Amino acid sequence: MLSALSHSGAGPWLGTWPEWATQLAQGVFVLSIFLYYRYRPTPLEGQAFVRLLRQLLMGPGLLALACVGLHLLERLAKDQPVFGSNSLFFSSVYTLNLGLFVIFLARTNYAWRALVLFRSSARLQREWTVFEILLGATLLFRLGGINPPGYIGIPIVVGLGLYGIYLSGHQKWVAYLSQREKWRAVLLQAGLLLGVLIFVQYFRLTQADPQLIAPQPQHAFLLLTAFFSAFYALMGLLVTFFNLPIADIIEQRRNEILRLQRLTQIIQRGQTSVEVYHILLESAVQTVQADAAWLDLDPSHARVDVNEATFYFNLMPDQAGELRERLGENNLPEGDFITNDLQLRPGFVGSPQRFRSLLQLPMRGLHYNYGMLYLLKIEPHTFDREDLNILQTFTSQAVLSIENLELVRTSLENQRTQEELKIASQVQESLIPKNLPTDNWFEISSHSLAAKEVGGDFYDFLHLPGRRLAVIIGDVSGKGVTAAFHMAQMKGIFHSLMQENPLAKNERDKFPAPSKFMAQANAALVHCLEKSSFITSSLYIIDYEQGGFVYARAGHCHTLYYHALREEVFYFDSAGLGLGIIRNESYEKHIKNQFYDYSPGDVMVIYTDGIVEARGEGGAEYGEDRLKLRLEESYFQSAEDIKSFILADLNAFTYGYPIHDDQTLLVIKFKSAQPLPLP
Repeated sequence: MLSALSHSGAGPWLGTWPEWATQLAQGVFVLSIFLYYRYRPTPLEGQAFVRLLRQLLMGPGLLALACVGLHLLERLAKDQPVFGSNSLFFSSVYTLNLGLFVIFLARTNYAWRALVLFRSSARLQREWTVFEILLGATLLFRLGGINPPGYIGIPIVVGLGLYGIYLSGHQKWVAYLSQREKWRAVLLQAGLLLGVLIFVQYFRLTQADPQLIAPQPQHAFLLLTAFFSAFYALMGLLVTFFNLPIADIIEQRRNEILRLQRLTQIIQRGQTSVEVYHILLESAVQTVQADAAWLDLDPSHARVDVNEATFYFNLMPDQAGELRERLGENNLPEGDFITNDLQLRPGFVGSPQRFRSLLQLPMRGLHYNYGMLYLLKIEPHTFDREDLNILQTFTSQAVLSIENLELVRTSLENQRTQEELKIASQVQESLIPKNLPTDNWFEISSHSLAAKEVGGDFYDFLHLPGRRLAVIIGDVSGKGVTAAFHMAQMKGIFHSLMQENPLAKNERDKFPAPSKFMAQANAALVHCLEKSSFITSSLYIIDYEQGGFVYARAGHCHTLYYHALREEVFYFDSAGLGLGIIRNESYEKHIKNQFYDYSPGDVMVIYTDGIVEARGEGGAEYGEDRLKLRLEESYFQSAEDIKSFILADLNAFTYGYPIHDDQTLLVIKFKSAQPLPLP
């Protein structure tokens, strides 16, 4: 500033500074300002384009324009330029304007740079850097007084101008403005352009002022810089202005994307099928600017109630019903979704129609047709293929959202089912005896494995007076929760019926014999067992004092037995009918008691069909013969070891193959040294 004031003569106390000092000071200042803004972070934050333009006007631009305005108003108020005591003031204003104008130009230049390079390619960024270098060199040459001949300087300036036109055409940011924002951008850019033109006029006037005279290269630099700044402002203004006619289209497409996103995000917000269809109808109407519309749904597949199967927009149900009737059942020729004039369509000829254009679109999923969308306009020939393509995207997304909602619903139901199965499994686990009976007379070992989360196999023990033990095993037909429920019922029946009868005449009759128990259990199950279900079971009452046991078999697997005295392994051959097969009093005729005396060292293997029917390679069954061989090989071991030996062989046989049925195995071994009976 001191150098400029000295050169203008406004401050005689400064002396006279050489012209090159003024030019050097100005050159260093200009270069510093431009480099400062060049390497600052980009002034564009996200997509705040309008705010960036507003900041350009609200910064040093307004301050500089105020200074320019003050000077111009003062000059217009007088007949001659200002001299004397005011020359120092206006020289200072001029110098301040010069600095502010340079800052304004630098900010504007790099604001345009941020806008032009918004989402640009690497190539465009390199091209802009080349343009910056060429423009900066040209301006600094002018500021330093290096003026090439006209036949060289003019082509350089024209070439830079054309290069600037090419770069200014890359303004993708304009497409991201709404209609309202574009008008704001136009006004702000017009303000910037006006500010630059005022500066140009100001420097043109001061160029001829003898009191504010500055080096000639400075004026050439200022005018050339102002030219390019005005050029950028004008190009940005034109690009924005000429985008205004397509702003509505861009805004419409943006709204279409937003509506599509709403349909896509429905599942994330947990909305219902009805809300999906409401959004679909609303989006379709707004997208094609329909005058009326309705949506017919198939309740069996669209996941809506019958009374919610039709949605209307600007149309009464009876009007839609009349149109639907005229269109007929088979109202959609293959691929013919648009009717440009309803008055020419069969069923409508000869009758005036309020609506002339019809677009009907089926909602087709992968497996089902969910319904039909009807859109109407009053004017004929108002639907086109582009409308159809957009609506097909909407309907496809709506169907996808419905199917996703159904998947989520199914998933939640499965999750609830898994939780319920987990609880049922815990309940069933609590029903299986954890503490096996222990006595000096026998050993017991057990194994139970469900094919699913819960199973239908069961077993239980109950100590009876007189050193007797009741052992029951059973298998409910089917698998899963229902079978587990009946298993729990059977366990309850067992504990209920095996209670002491106070009216019994003797000690032995206080508890039902196995055959009597089976008859009573069959009668109890009549009212709670499905007609297609049945239960197989075996009940053993072991009497240690008598050295024998009585049992009844209700259709259950045959008992495998090792007789120690005969050293023989065999199956008990006994008849019996499953519970629930005959549901009247005649059932008792089909169940018999079997008596058997045991010897010390005898082994009894009780199991369910999941053991002998387990499948291995080639679908072969484990079978009763193989189970018998395993007992022949292990009878001399403890009950626990016999069980482990059989299970190890069973697992080796079925290795790599799934379990198809519940598996239960009980091994009872009568000890070799039996206690002496009490006197």
